Amino acid sequence: MKAKVARRQGRIARKTKETDVAVALSLGPGPAAIGTGVPFFDHMLEQLSKHGGMALRVRARGDLPVDAHHTVEDVGIAIGEALRQAVADKTGLARYGNAVVPLDEALVEAVVDLSGRPHLTWNASLPSGKRFIGSFDVDLTQDFFQALVNHARLTLHVNVRYGRNLHHVVEAIFKAVARALRAATAVEGTALPSTKGML
Repeated sequence: MKAKVARRQGRIARKTKETDVAVALSLGPGPAAIGTGVPFFDHMLEQLSKHGGMALRVRARGDLPVDAHHTVEDVGIAIGEALRQAVADKTGLARYGNAVVPLDEALVEAVVDLSGRPHLTWNASLPSGKRFIGSFDVDLTQDFFQALVNHARLTLHVNVRYGRNLHHVVEAIFKAVARALRAATAVEGTALPSTKGML
């Protein structure tokens, strides 16, 4: 009989003069409860939860009359810190994950390494230049993932291979990153996935 793997969790509360963010994350399939005040961003975080195989609760209040930048970035910071808590010392984890995800005409590749070293390579020229999806400024997509990478301390490569519809491209980015994270955080043994003895 296989030993039951403990549920791995992270919980973060972050409050500044610009935002008030609370995140609870559990690795392993579970529900999403998302409320940031930015509807398209909420939809993307639901994709991260569903396709990343993680239960995710996010509550955020931010200075949205200014714009959504502080809210999106601070949510990325909080999710990154919660993810870093959840993977702990990474013992037994796959460490690496990759995914290529289509959404109709769009195709996106994401590759993750739970390396302990923050790095983002972003090859994602979005179609039609800078545009909004609802109230969501698509430029914030990169800012969200940069914040997540910095605070989760992982390496992420995002390559948008092609796509015409902006909604499809951004959603495929979130889904591809989610699937890559799901693979990287999978438990596949009891050893630390590094020859250095730490990550």
